[in-house]
Amino acid sequence: MSFSKIALGLTFLPHIGGIVGGLITRNNVKQWYETLDRPPWRPPNWAFGPVWTSLYTMMGYASYLIYRDGIGQSRERALTLYGSQLLLNWLWTPIFFGYHKLGLAFAEITLLLANIGLCINAFYPINRTAAYLLVPYFGWVSLATTLSYSIWQRNKDKKRN
Repeated sequence: MSFSKIALGLTFLPHIGGIVGGLITRNNVKQWYETLDRPPWRPPNWAFGPVWTSLYTMMGYASYLIYRDGIGQSRERALTLYGSQLLLNWLWTPIFFGYHKLGLAFAEITLLLANIGLCINAFYPINRTAAYLLVPYFGWVSLATTLSYSIWQRNKDKKRN
């Protein structure tokens, strides 16, 4: 397989979970999410699609740069961390939007945020651009973690479907 096909494949890979997550989210926004007590500082619903599309593309391309430039154990560690954060990323949406488990979703996204930080740290010595491509992701997930916590706290004593 040529490097260009690998680059395209790794860049597209995060979008797979994003597409599935988008379907889960879409089915729960009006019937459930909009009924929650949410903080006034939350981003508008329309912002999530474009932001996640950009972030998934950047993180996917970053993984390609690590695949291309890394060697030995440092590459293996970096890509293992990348794979684990991608799995955690993909799991959050079903936990939050699918099962409506707000506390569990907060705990899970906290692990995701820590994993992204470790991933940036592992990427940096291999390819600085790859590490920098994950910084907006870290920022957005920081906001999402705070939002997740706020929604959980505002709704934890309320009986919801």
